[in-house]
Amino acid sequence: MNKEISFEDLGIRSYKEVWDYQESLLKENVARKGAGTQEPTLDRLIFVEHPPVYTLGKSGKPEHVLLPAEKLNEQGIEYFHSNRGGDITFHGPAQLVGYPILDLEHFKTDLGWYLRSLEEVIILTLAGYGLKGDRSAGETGVWLDPSVKGRERKICAMGIRCSRWITMHGFALNVNTDLDYFNNIIPCGIRGKQVTSLQRELGEAVSFDAVKEQVKSNFEKVFGATLVTA
Repeated sequence: MNKEISFEDLGIRSYKEVWDYQESLLKENVARKGAGTQEPTLDRLIFVEHPPVYTLGKSGKPEHVLLPAEKLNEQGIEYFHSNRGGDITFHGPAQLVGYPILDLEHFKTDLGWYLRSLEEVIILTLAGYGLKGDRSAGETGVWLDPSVKGRERKICAMGIRCSRWITMHGFALNVNTDLDYFNNIIPCGIRGKQVTSLQRELGEAVSFDAVKEQVKSNFEKVFGATLVTA
């Protein structure tokens, strides 16, 4: 059965504002699963760009942020301890952030399957630009040349939260992202590996809107769904 997912593009919004929005949607869906309610849970996919922000996941180490708080403030970079999985990452302009709020009981109640599916969406998108995205054993996200020592480059970070099979948080694909921001952290807590972007790999800036459309199309394909604009 083809599933319907409500799609929303928020444009540029602060991290905390969208985090709060996600929490409200998750809580609404969890409440709908409560005893006595007949209201179905609603699946959503949110696209957004954030102003510069570092977020530390539940398994992250604060020392993976290499700048003191006063320096972050001077540079206008926000910093949050998030309730998603994973370590430290960066969000900023020209990076496509996707937050699926999905009831996995509509798909498959398996977090490993869910993360591999998100990775597949990005791998298919990269293929459309002639790039071979891949997985790195034990490291969630999408990489280029993950098995070539010294050439490993992460292009898409992922971290999620799940409550009663309702997901939140998601993926961050570097499109035309300013990669200098990653020099202030140990990305995802992984030392000695690079971060890259579509722009860096292709040698030129790419259409952000075109990337969005590719990700949407591949999301529909991988999840067997139709995105309906809210």
